[in-house]
Amino acid sequence: MAVREEIVWRSAVVYFVLTVLAIALIVQILILQYVQRGKWSAMSEKYVFKTAEMPANRGDILSWDGRLLASSVPYYSIYMDTRSSGMTAETWSSGISGLSEGLSRLIGVRSAAGWRSVITEARKRGDRYFLISKKVDYATLKKLRELPIFREGQFKGGLVAQPESKRILPHNELAARTIGYLNQSTEGTQVGLEGSFNKELAGKNGLVVKQRLTGGDWIIVNDGESVESKDGNDIVTTIDVELQDVASSALETQLRKHNAHHGCAVLMEVETGDIRAIANLESRGDGSFHETYNYAIAESTEPGSTFKLASLMAAIEDGVIDTGDIVDTGNGKVKFYDKIIRDTKEEGYGKISVKQVFEKSSNVGTSIIINKYYKDNPKDFVNRLYAMKLNQQLDIQIKGEGVPLIRYPGDKYWSGLSLPMMSHGYEVQMTPLQILTFYNAVANDGKMIRPRFVTSILRNGSVVKNFGTEVIINSIASRNTIRKAKAMMEGVVEHGTATNLKNSNYKIAGKTGTAQIALNNKGYRQRVSYQASFVGYFPAENPLYSCIVVVNAPSNGVYYGNIVAGSVFKEISDKVYATRFFRDYRAESKEDKDMKPTAPEAGNGLRSDINEVLGELDVRYKKTSKEEWVATRESGDTIRLVGVSLKEGLVPDVRGMSLRDAVYLLENSGLRVRYSGKGRVLRQSPEHGARVYEGSVVSLDMNM
Repeated sequence: MAVREEIVWRSAVVYFVLTVLAIALIVQILILQYVQRGKWSAMSEKYVFKTAEMPANRGDILSWDGRLLASSVPYYSIYMDTRSSGMTAETWSSGISGLSEGLSRLIGVRSAAGWRSVITEARKRGDRYFLISKKVDYATLKKLRELPIFREGQFKGGLVAQPESKRILPHNELAARTIGYLNQSTEGTQVGLEGSFNKELAGKNGLVVKQRLTGGDWIIVNDGESVESKDGNDIVTTIDVELQDVASSALETQLRKHNAHHGCAVLMEVETGDIRAIANLESRGDGSFHETYNYAIAESTEPGSTFKLASLMAAIEDGVIDTGDIVDTGNGKVKFYDKIIRDTKEEGYGKISVKQVFEKSSNVGTSIIINKYYKDNPKDFVNRLYAMKLNQQLDIQIKGEGVPLIRYPGDKYWSGLSLPMMSHGYEVQMTPLQILTFYNAVANDGKMIRPRFVTSILRNGSVVKNFGTEVIINSIASRNTIRKAKAMMEGVVEHGTATNLKNSNYKIAGKTGTAQIALNNKGYRQRVSYQASFVGYFPAENPLYSCIVVVNAPSNGVYYGNIVAGSVFKEISDKVYATRFFRDYRAESKEDKDMKPTAPEAGNGLRSDINEVLGELDVRYKKTSKEEWVATRESGDTIRLVGVSLKEGLVPDVRGMSLRDAVYLLENSGLRVRYSGKGRVLRQSPEHGARVYEGSVVSLDMNM
């Protein structure tokens, strides 16, 4: 009996313990399921799911005529859901061979048999996101979508394409430093237009939910909590791709020829300040040249003789000299304290006029003039330079502009040598763009214009913000001084230091510069290098463009500005002259050239429409061509219909057409159209005959 009781007691204890454990387990399950559910769910999702930013598509940077300068190009990470819900066994068995062969052909990496093996193993494992390849471009993705199995789509064929993007420069290094970049690995590094207009280009990032895959990769999943991103805006620059190419190639040729360290070239429209080309090239030491630094904008150096224009204009404006006054330059040497200033002509120029001092770039003559008339009151000279805004930054649309240096009397570095040295471009510092802006003001009859790099911001092709031409100062000097400054600059090319730039087609006005550069902070007596420059404008009689070229440290024995920099200037100006000034109706016959455009009521356009309008106006006309699109020309007391040339790959001439006709022709040529005003087309940009590039935009100005 005792044994039986002991067994019953022990059984009761065991039963009790098991009951308590069961109750405890049930309670713990209830706690986990209801009380701590949120905590553990969040912890689980923390390691399996995460919320991440979905970068917005960055806006494009466009040339003045709509060509891409910088763009974000999509690429894709390709996965395969080997167990997608809609994939049937029949689809798999019938398509695996073709899929494997296609992957071997398009992706490579392994043979068709190899692809078949790894995909089959992935299917056996039940992989939902088996990685096929990363960084696949869109063209390849399109071909992948045509392969067996994949062509059934994501749910039946298992093809998963995760989009990403990378920034590209379609024209490679053309204006690369000005276009700029964002360095994601270096906090805060923003360069060029990419940096200055980052807010406009970046857009607004969205939010997506990502799921972690086996192996550590993350995949985007469809989730109601996702927030769509807002794509960035496009910016339209002033850069002309064709002229940029000319500037870059001409500059590189001279840098290579003269074994120079670096150089820059900038082309600017006189009236608008639009920068049409800006090249910055530096030698890598291995025979190659690259855009590594924006010398035109950021490098402040002693400009040398190009500063003489400001010095002599100050003296002319103050009335202390005139261009016809005679200056005795002696034997080409003059001593100020312990400093001897020399002219390049060893025996000197003797007695010459102020105009000749400038034309021959006489250091002696310039320093004598400025020292003579301002030594007793140097503030007058510096104040005149300040009045011409030469001591101020330009406040341009790109960050990183160099600071100009023009010391004021009383500065701790001011000395008795300051005036004669400043007069010919030493003890002052300016960037190439600042020098160009000053010369551009002279070309623009005294009006100083702020250089412009961006004209507008676009959203979905529509302008949301315009950047107009900005005037820094209405006049840097009197009309009389400007007129004499222009005459001096024309004289430099006609019979001065830049006669090698003369040509019979158009006149150039400008100034050569050859400055000594002290290396390694050792002064000018040791390790001297040179900076060659030429700055000016053209055509001299009606300035449309200004340009500066600066070449630093040429080392093959030739370092004068007219040779080293002037040749680059002339190659650029010749190209502009050939492609911009004489394009209109070049292909017309002499008979057509003698006829004037007329009949504004009829305009230009579709032949049938023009015939109808001329008939209603009771205007006599002759048919001289059979083209579908025509332009009206006056010939005596009749009108002639001249065919409008439509050549594949070239921008058609739509001037005089209605907006409807112009848009029809341009869009059929693969172009996008922007217009302002109404009526008929008065101007178009780019002009007719320019090459058509995919995505190019043609701007139309209407006559009303």
